[in-house]
Amino acid sequence: MTDTRALEGRVALVAGATRGAGRGVAVELGAAGATVFCTGRSTRAGGRSEYDRPETLEETVELVNRAGGTGVCVRADHLESAQVAEVIRRIDAEHGRLDVLVHALGGEALADIETPLHELDLEQARRFLRIALEAHLVTAHHAIPLLIKNRGGLLVELTDGTAEYNATKKRGSVPFDLAKTALTRAAWAVAQELAPHGATAVALTPGWLRSEMMLEHFGVTEETWREATVADGHFAAIAETPHFVGRAVVALAADPGVARHNGASLSAGALARTYGFTDVDGSRPDAWRYLVEVQDPGKPADATNFR
Repeated sequence: MTDTRALEGRVALVAGATRGAGRGVAVELGAAGATVFCTGRSTRAGGRSEYDRPETLEETVELVNRAGGTGVCVRADHLESAQVAEVIRRIDAEHGRLDVLVHALGGEALADIETPLHELDLEQARRFLRIALEAHLVTAHHAIPLLIKNRGGLLVELTDGTAEYNATKKRGSVPFDLAKTALTRAAWAVAQELAPHGATAVALTPGWLRSEMMLEHFGVTEETWREATVADGHFAAIAETPHFVGRAVVALAADPGVARHNGASLSAGALARTYGFTDVDGSRPDAWRYLVEVQDPGKPADATNFR
C-alpha cells in the first residue's frame, strides 16, 4: 500500500473532473497530497456539458480540498485548443511542473450504444467521437511538453475495458467500440514517445462504476446500491466506487518503478492486487475477471473470490 501522502508536492491535471471516474481520480489524488487542476464545462457560474447534470467542477474541488489536497477549478472545453493551451500555461506559471495528466473525457451522454452504424444520428456520433478521442489528442498535445519537463511524468487514459477483453467483444455501437479501443492504442503509441523522456503512459479502466449517473439509472444510491435488482444482480455484486480507480492512479503515480507499465492496458481490479489498495469498503472488486468468469457465461451473480 502506498503512503497516504505519497504525492505531496506533485501537480496533476484531471481533464473531465466534474463527475464519475474523473471526480474519483481527482479526489484520491488530493487525498494523496497533490495539487489537482480540475477541468470541465459544468460550473456553478454557468454552462453545462451534454450530460446536462447538476454536478459541478466546484463540487469536485471542494471534495479534493476536503480530502486534504489542493483543488483548482478551471472551466475549459478540451476541444478548444486555445482554452487547453491556457490551462497548461497557467499550471506552468503557477507551479512550473505537471506530474500527472489524466484524461477522463468521455462524452458518453452522446454515445448511442444500441443503434447500428447505418441507423445512427451521424452528427451526434461524430460529436461523441470528437469528445471521446479528439479532445484527448488536443489536451496531450499541449500538456506533454510540461509533463516531460521533469522525469517521472504519468499520462493516464481512462477507458472502458482492457485491451484483452475488448479484443474479442463488440462494445456497443461502432462509434462507442471505436472510442474505447482507440484510447488503449493511443496510450500505447504515446508511451513510445514518452519513454525517452522518462515519462509513462497507460490505459486504465475501472470496472462497473457506481457513478452518479449509474446509481441514478438503476434507481439506487451509494447507501443502497447492494439492493439493486437490475442486470441480473451483477451490478449489486461487483460494482465499485469512482474512488477505486482513483486509488489505482495514485498507486501508479507514487510508484518509482511505474515505467514497467509503460504502454500497458490496466484495470483497477488487477492493480489493486499488485499495489494492495482497496475500494472505500475495504474490498478489491475485480470486475473484468468477474465479467469473463461469471457474467458473460451467464452464471448467477456471485462475487465470491472477485472482491
